[in-house]
Amino acid sequence: MRKKVRAGTIGQTIVSYGFLSPWFIGFLLFTGVPIIASFVLSLTKWNLLAPIEFVGLQNFIAMLTPGSGFMNVLRATIIYTVIAVTISVISSLFMAILLNFKLKFIGFFRFCFFVPAVVPSVAMAFVFRLIFDQQMGVLNYFLSVFGFTSLPNWLNDTFWVWPSLAIVTIFTYSTGQMMLIFNSALKEVPVHLHEASDIEGANFFQRLWFVTIPYISPIILFNVVVGTVNSFNTAFSVIFPLTDGGPNRATQVMSLELYDSAFRMFNIGYASAIAAILFVIVATVAAIQFRISRNVVHYE
Repeated sequence: MRKKVRAGTIGQTIVSYGFLSPWFIGFLLFTGVPIIASFVLSLTKWNLLAPIEFVGLQNFIAMLTPGSGFMNVLRATIIYTVIAVTISVISSLFMAILLNFKLKFIGFFRFCFFVPAVVPSVAMAFVFRLIFDQQMGVLNYFLSVFGFTSLPNWLNDTFWVWPSLAIVTIFTYSTGQMMLIFNSALKEVPVHLHEASDIEGANFFQRLWFVTIPYISPIILFNVVVGTVNSFNTAFSVIFPLTDGGPNRATQVMSLELYDSAFRMFNIGYASAIAAILFVIVATVAAIQFRISRNVVHYE
């Protein structure tokens, strides 16, 4: 009897792995193999035409050499990631809270909040490039109507370019996705916790800070981690059409530097080294976030 049960369990396990095998095969072919190939190419010198030449750690040494400009690229990447994650998480949580008020036409507002998130990032970036234009942009036009005479050059000023990117971040896919996740999480907060806080005399903001946010803290952690990974990896689709790394390379993030090295200078080895460093940075940052979350995230 035990042998039959054991054989049945083994058979179920084989069938389960059989259903999972397409995902495993796809992951190995389209994710695992490219990652390994990228690490191997980072140790070579190759311009897509000449034979591949093994150079060891030369690409990494050149990257970290003073004067290479990589530290400025890393700085821009960190600034953009902090801005993008902060703005996305806060704005998406704010919109999710608004959607949980019992109002008429709430479905219409949910639709309006999410529509910008389904617009392709490249198309959205080009639209905002027109909005932020110093001479013909809609934003400066409205500022001039209200009496402002000194109009900012939003995308060509090293200071104003960062607030501009922060505004654009609100309309990215990550913000819309986070909003839906927060909206679902807020609906799961037990009603009796809100009722108990009301009895204690807590106002809306106290209830939000001491009841709601601690309860959905695991969801906040999830969105922060996913938003961080997306910001590191998908910054290219926003920054390239919007600023192309300018002004004066102020927004030259790592993904854009990788693109320039690979497809403008055809330095595949150096570009692969950037990809390897980016992979290590993202993994390290995610690990640090999970470590810090042990003290601030409540799972019960």
